[in-house]
Amino acid sequence: MNDETALPFTGERFTPECVREIWYEHWHRYAFARRLATGRRVLDAACGEGYGSAMLASVAADVVGIDVDAASITHARARYGGAPRLRYEQADATALPFEDGAFDLVVSFETLEHLAAQETLLAGFARVLADDGLLLVSSPDKHTYSDVAGFRNEFHVRELYRDELLALLRPHFPHVRLYGQKLLFQSALWELDAGAPATCEALTADAGAGQVVPGLGYAPLYFVALCGRRGLPAELPALSLFGDAGESVYAHYNHEIRKNIGAGGRIAELEAELERLRARPEPAPARDWRWWRRKR
Repeated sequence: MNDETALPFTGERFTPECVREIWYEHWHRYAFARRLATGRRVLDAACGEGYGSAMLASVAADVVGIDVDAASITHARARYGGAPRLRYEQADATALPFEDGAFDLVVSFETLEHLAAQETLLAGFARVLADDGLLLVSSPDKHTYSDVAGFRNEFHVRELYRDELLALLRPHFPHVRLYGQKLLFQSALWELDAGAPATCEALTADAGAGQVVPGLGYAPLYFVALCGRRGLPAELPALSLFGDAGESVYAHYNHEIRKNIGAGGRIAELEAELERLRARPEPAPARDWRWWRRKR
């Protein structure tokens, strides 16, 4: 991926060139969806730049990525259109042009909050899913994303609290498993000779580590909901961890720390110089030689 093929980032649609926190959040959702897409007919609704559809197509029977934005679809076709079992179509996610039961899995990440017609969107997803199909959606938690942070996203039309999200989903999907998503600073311990861990432990401590309790005691920033009419896969993990081998978040963090340390050292030098200047005796006032001449 190079700058010539990159879709400009406007703040509304994620692109793979974005870095740090937003990169982790968006890629993790598709990495989580990938296991559900294996061998299935998949619809990626509001696919944006198209990177996620391409990831799912590596394991799916067929993937259709749709977006209402014509420029995004043109870009996605140019960048990823050569991949097998993958196509992109311009379409409105609230007016899906597909037959009933056309898909086994629908994924739609960070779409709900951008629309007023949320009920219409979910009814359409339910219609195009097979009876045993699955829906995987994400949406920010209004409480932590906006209320607590005091933040307003200009692109969001209607954000949802947890109970509002569940109230939208359950009329169409009796079975809902709700995940929370948030970037966390964690210390990880894993068995080096065991491959992927079969079991895991999560612990949360207070600031002084005086109290340690089981579980992840954090308010989620995003909800990720897996929904179905006939039930949900039993093999899904209770906890999913995602990262990049280059540890880009830490690289940025370390860069900022070094920059701040350097700035702090320079500030200390300037403060010391200012104190030296303040400690110097004030020079005697200059004599007015014109007065002396007048006296003579």
